[in-house]
Amino acid sequence: MENIDGDDPKEYRWETGYEKTWEAIKEDDDGLLDGVIADIISKAKRKRQAEKTIKNRLGMMRHLYLVLDCSEAMTMPDLKPTRFLCTLKLLEIFIEEFFDQNPISQMGIITLKAKRAEKITDLTGTAQCHMDAIKSLSKLTLTGEPSLQNGLDLAMKTLKVVPSHASREILVIMGSLTTCDPVDINQTIEALKNESVRCSVISLSAEIHACRRLTMETNGTFGAVLDDCHFKDQLLAFVDPPTAAQLQENSLIKMGFPHTKVEEGKDPALTMCMCHVDNADEPSKLTSGGFHCPQCYSKYCELPVECLICGLTLVSAPHLARSYHHLFPVMHFTETEFNNQATQCFACQKLFPAPNEKFIYHCGTCSQYYCSDCDVFIHDTMHTCPGCNTIPGIAEMVAARKPVAPKY
Repeated sequence: MENIDGDDPKEYRWETGYEKTWEAIKEDDDGLLDGVIADIISKAKRKRQAEKTIKNRLGMMRHLYLVLDCSEAMTMPDLKPTRFLCTLKLLEIFIEEFFDQNPISQMGIITLKAKRAEKITDLTGTAQCHMDAIKSLSKLTLTGEPSLQNGLDLAMKTLKVVPSHASREILVIMGSLTTCDPVDINQTIEALKNESVRCSVISLSAEIHACRRLTMETNGTFGAVLDDCHFKDQLLAFVDPPTAAQLQENSLIKMGFPHTKVEEGKDPALTMCMCHVDNADEPSKLTSGGFHCPQCYSKYCELPVECLICGLTLVSAPHLARSYHHLFPVMHFTETEFNNQATQCFACQKLFPAPNEKFIYHCGTCSQYYCSDCDVFIHDTMHTCPGCNTIPGIAEMVAARKPVAPKY
């Protein structure tokens, strides 16, 4: 069992991948671990922030299919209360965050059960449609084995006709260690690779060779969860737009901005919407409000949506603004040990130094200092630096660096 390479001083081969990570956790002066844990979480978030500031070509208009394992393996109680119920709860959070950060994108849901794949929702940009579908799955009976190939084929049939300027993605949540496929799954993997469909897998059990190969061939990511918190982190990592594929084309996209016109002195006319025409659960009703397509004047209840009559993408200005900030993320703040550089945080006005905090964060553009909470809030939620947008002269300089947003 000696180390035959002679380069590593450790005695056993298995020790080369084994580190005493618990030694990094030490108590503070009060005998508490809160400060150390907060520091570990902060470093993980800052690492993700640094990756966002790297200049990449992002796919802003996303078409994502969620492929959910609904086999008997999802009844395991290692994720409380069960794998399936834990997954449904986290998917509700994911769907809400996904459409908040990607309002002009679309999503669909496919379930794998009893060697079959069933499409629960089609590709649509309406978050509430997917939320209702996820809630209805809580009463589903979990039986049989999943068929990963059938799920991938079903998703690929729809994604093949998606325009080339949009990113095409499949996210598989797999609980089973086996998949029962009709033919060789390598044929499907090769087809997905040729169609530039990015496939990623989150395994709730262990690493699976077929899933690992699927993600490697399609430039996706693979992860096996440790617990529910790790599961949530891996799932929310797919909220941010991925790096665009090399074959993804650039093209002008025609969009419409609906608005309601009401003549003075007249009550708005009662009309029917197009989004509930084929919905048996919620049939269309005569209503006075809604959003009218500027091209064919069809009415819809929510935005964004693709017009069923003329095919025009209907959005509002805030939807484009929320997607635009991904292209120009806030620059990464420099972590600096506190040495009386500033008396208080520029954003929240909290006095330095704060309890259990040894570092402050410096913006290299406006030269202002921020606390750790504001650093995370600015990069994850606000998406703009308060100092760069309020100090005279700095705001104009930052705006000059950014190209003018395209007109639609």
